[in-house]
Amino acid sequence: MRPLGSAALISAVLALGGLSSPALAASYDFVPAPQTDLNRIYRIDRITGEVSSCQYGLQEGTVGVTLCYSAGEGAGAQAPGEYGLVASRHEREGGVFRVNYRTGQMSICYVFDERVVCTPQTTPSPAVSSAAPTAATPSGGSGTGASPQRP
Repeated sequence: MRPLGSAALISAVLALGGLSSPALAASYDFVPAPQTDLNRIYRIDRITGEVSSCQYGLQEGTVGVTLCYSAGEGAGAQAPGEYGLVASRHEREGGVFRVNYRTGQMSICYVFDERVVCTPQTTPSPAVSSAAPTAATPSGGSGTGASPQRP
């Protein structure tokens, strides 16, 4: 039994273990777009908040292709945090919310011009009242009681 050979073996095992740790630490979450007729899924890096997306596409003469959209404006890496994606329950919504669980900040991400884009991260101001102002709500005007639909 050679002590030097054993030490070399142990060093090699530890080095390989160290190399595989980052690969095992990949931290992504995946969420489908809520739109019921869209086969798109979003991916987020839980640490950096970078968002990308892929979907299935038809291509004649093949079984199809995977169309992927990389991070565009606002969808790139953010300040390190604890990010996630939340889909609304709106069946016609093609985008998702990017949330930072540590800060409470949110933004909306969606595919635009073959890239994923996100609005700036924001949080509601604590000074803002949760009650909607009644004077700012437009009426239907014709006596129908209809109100405009808000996004």
